[in-house]
Amino acid sequence: MNRMTTSTQLRRLIATAILGALASGFAGVSAADDSGVRSKTVKYGDLNLSNPQGAAALYGRIVQAAYAVCDTADIGLWSRTAVHDCINKAVADAVTKVGRPQLIAVYNAKNSRPLPITLATAQTR
Repeated sequence: MNRMTTSTQLRRLIATAILGALASGFAGVSAADDSGVRSKTVKYGDLNLSNPQGAAALYGRIVQAAYAVCDTADIGLWSRTAVHDCINKAVADAVTKVGRPQLIAVYNAKNSRPLPITLATAQTR
């Protein structure tokens, strides 16, 4: 009888330890997400964005910055999708923020989900 009680207690202890480890792992992920938005400044004053080469160079810089901001060395297999989604969103947001047609064209050529190209229209009074 005593042996059965010890076995049951040991199983409960192991189950509690496993659940505790899982819970603390998820809490760490939540804390990382709530800590604030990470960002990286991408300078492009040296590039001519009106030509395809300059736009492609800026796109490359944006992608590198997105990897630096979103990718972490200690990711698990379950979070690879989250990192990939973060990179895609960061690149799309940066390209949209810059808003230059040549850069958007480079983005659209490299991605299956194109961004809309908006053209400014002259207002007449």
